[in-house]
Amino acid sequence: MRARDLAVDYESVSVDSDALAAARLMAEHRLPGLLVLDAGGEPRAILPASQMVKVLVPEYVIEDPTLAAVVDEKHADRLCRALAGQSVGECLPRDAPPPPVADPDDTALEVAALMARVRSPLVAVAEMTEDGTHLLGVITAVHLLHELLEASGS
Repeated sequence: MRARDLAVDYESVSVDSDALAAARLMAEHRLPGLLVLDAGGEPRAILPASQMVKVLVPEYVIEDPTLAAVVDEKHADRLCRALAGQSVGECLPRDAPPPPVADPDDTALEVAALMARVRSPLVAVAEMTEDGTHLLGVITAVHLLHELLEASGS
């Protein structure tokens, strides 16, 4: 199995996309994360769902988790308002690494090793040409695991 054969169409957003819409996209499709593209359409970062959840939690609660018990449900229901007016780019950590990108000819093991090394829930599959990067699709960890189990007969 080659990366090009494992790659599937996948939801992506741009750094300028609305953060609340991106969160809804993740939730509605139960995605582990989103591929974030730059203005030129090239892979820029992976936005894990866990990072989106982190944006919702006030900094003071992250620093002192015991304060979470003090916030009543009425106020907890308003957490998603933290995304209002923000872009996806603003939700990315300042030091967000570039997304893992596999070559279309990479083997399943090479993709698995890349995914494990960078601890990413997904890997972009792209061809690098003189014209730039051409995204072919994405391989998620769940999809890769499914395909590897199928191939092994397990």
